[in-house]
Amino acid sequence: MKVNSDRDISFKSIYTSNALKRGLEFAADNGALFAATTTLLLSAGARPAAIWLAPHTDKENKKVACAKSISSSGAGYLLTLGVSGPFAGAIKKIDNNPKKYLKPETIKFLKNGSEKLYQSKSYTLATQLFKLGLGLVVAVPKAILTCAGMPVIMQKLFHTPKPQKPQEKDNIAFKGKSPSESFTKGIGKLLDTNCMQKFADKFKDSNFPMHIVAATDALTTATFIHETNRSDKIEERRKKALIYNAGISTALSIASSYILDKLTEKPTQKFINRFKEANKGLTNLDKQVEGIKIAKPILLVGCVYYMLIPFISTFLADIADHNPKLDIPHKGKKR
Repeated sequence: MKVNSDRDISFKSIYTSNALKRGLEFAADNGALFAATTTLLLSAGARPAAIWLAPHTDKENKKVACAKSISSSGAGYLLTLGVSGPFAGAIKKIDNNPKKYLKPETIKFLKNGSEKLYQSKSYTLATQLFKLGLGLVVAVPKAILTCAGMPVIMQKLFHTPKPQKPQEKDNIAFKGKSPSESFTKGIGKLLDTNCMQKFADKFKDSNFPMHIVAATDALTTATFIHETNRSDKIEERRKKALIYNAGISTALSIASSYILDKLTEKPTQKFINRFKEANKGLTNLDKQVEGIKIAKPILLVGCVYYMLIPFISTFLADIADHNPKLDIPHKGKKR
């Protein structure tokens, strides 16, 4: 009986952990930056380790794959940090004072029977489109910066020769500025539109966090493959393995993440129910529950993509690299 009692206390401490609550609120307030931070942490250690442990794989291909992982996460984090602050701040203003920024009919429609606007599935979807959707906005520039940053990382970490004509980069400071009142009102006007309200109502019960994460990964990978194929800064003999690695990783990651997301539906709901019970009456409970739903697909995709898949994709990409039937036409720039 004592063991069970200690176990109950241990589990209850997880549900009431202040660190967990702050993390969940961060995920709810700024899903795009939460995803970028998770990616940065996993790609700095877990993914390079998984790549390096892949069996029977060319060592140089492993180095390129590691450089790609580090470059991608760094570019994604800096870009997201730079653009997510104003959007997250604007949505938070609307959350705290919806009557100031939204029309009464908009609030009534989005509440859809809920006691509070923040508890509405329609409102959650509409606002998370701005927060999580930033990942899609930065996907293309992230992939371009990833490709451009790889030669630098290869030279710094693995002491490969410097490019003959390195690209000069501007010193850009990424700072999340507080949103202006006009910016917040602009988002409020978008939420007031009929098309946004109808869209939010129609897809309120869909698995939109997972769909946005998957779409972001697919767009980023497609752009990265295009930029890698045309780059003159990456060794030609390393491109094929790198491109196949990126494509295989993303395809396997998205497919397996959807499967795992489905398999973990009931356990997640049990966790949410216990979390609500342990924190009954808490002011930010609704936001923390939303954070669980946002964090789940991000952590699932992150763990699969950065820990499990690299071990498999690096091995398969190396096989494809040595198969002449799978050669990729070069689309380098003409000078």
